[in-house]
Amino acid sequence: MNLPTVLVLCGGRSAERLVSLVSARCVVSQLDPRRFKVRLIHIDDKGSWAEIAPAKLLNSRPEDLHKGGSAVNRLRAGCRRIDPWKVLTSLGRRDCVFPVLHGPMGEDGTLQGLLEMAGCAYVGCGILGSAAGMDKEATKRIAEQAGLPQVPWAVVRTAAQAAAAARRFAYPVFIKPARMGSSVGVVKVKRPRDIPGALREALRFDDKAILEKGIPAREIETAVLGDPWALPGGRFSLKASLCAEISPNAEFYDYRAKYLDAEGARLMIPAPISPRCAQRVRTIALSAFRALDLYGLARVDFFIHKNTGALYFNEANTMPGFTPISMYPRLWRESGIATRKLVEILVALALRRHALRRR
Repeated sequence: MNLPTVLVLCGGRSAERLVSLVSARCVVSQLDPRRFKVRLIHIDDKGSWAEIAPAKLLNSRPEDLHKGGSAVNRLRAGCRRIDPWKVLTSLGRRDCVFPVLHGPMGEDGTLQGLLEMAGCAYVGCGILGSAAGMDKEATKRIAEQAGLPQVPWAVVRTAAQAAAAARRFAYPVFIKPARMGSSVGVVKVKRPRDIPGALREALRFDDKAILEKGIPAREIETAVLGDPWALPGGRFSLKASLCAEISPNAEFYDYRAKYLDAEGARLMIPAPISPRCAQRVRTIALSAFRALDLYGLARVDFFIHKNTGALYFNEANTMPGFTPISMYPRLWRESGIATRKLVEILVALALRRHALRRR
């Protein structure tokens, strides 16, 4: 039987390209070979596309992939470069692209625009949702308009702007790139003299930064899955998972705690919060998903003030990690959906949207 193809894209040009390799390894391992033909494309930091054998990625250790360098060179060794447009336009109606790319040039609407132009079915959010979810300023402005609670924030491009905002909010504050994920470039600032260095770090990755008031916070997450326009109760209806709490062993949940240090954080699923609070987290997560025009999947993050109990929406991640320790697949496993089934649902959602648009 002629199986439908799932074209998995990994790597990319962003600072999160190594995380993408580990996520793609998990996705490829969960695609049932009895149901799908898997093709794997690696995009390097110059934008060159090369097709590699899925087995090469599966035989690579996650810890080696995180280091990059020779591990990535071995993946691409002997692989042929391909023309992106030719491979995308060769896909049929039963085929699908799974863009396991994190950060700019993959998760921010740029790649989604290419996939739309090529007429491909693809997993995840569309152009607008991807762009809005990636850009923290856009996310916060849309959330503000939708009435979602947030910590005080400001857009900053200069040290003077950052210093003024920090005085207004009071220290500590966080400075982060506006369009980056995985806590790349995020710095916690406790005193005025550290503002210039923190801003320089954020602006290594973007041309604008977000400054947020730091609060004594518990970090809460939930995973969202589905079609926001599907009928309630159906196979594809929008739903949120159990809530999780992440208690980092560092000062905050940084890149190392997320991906490199097995002891970087303590994870609690379900989160030790009241049923009423958990329901409010899920309700706000679904509201944010709809307001940002998301589709298919997102991990939605929150803060709970340790002293007041106030709940704040933080951000939505439109292509959350699929690494062995990533929260998105783990939350759904804890909620009763195995990762293999989750991947199949995401592919089915992609084909569903594509079929509706073709009409």
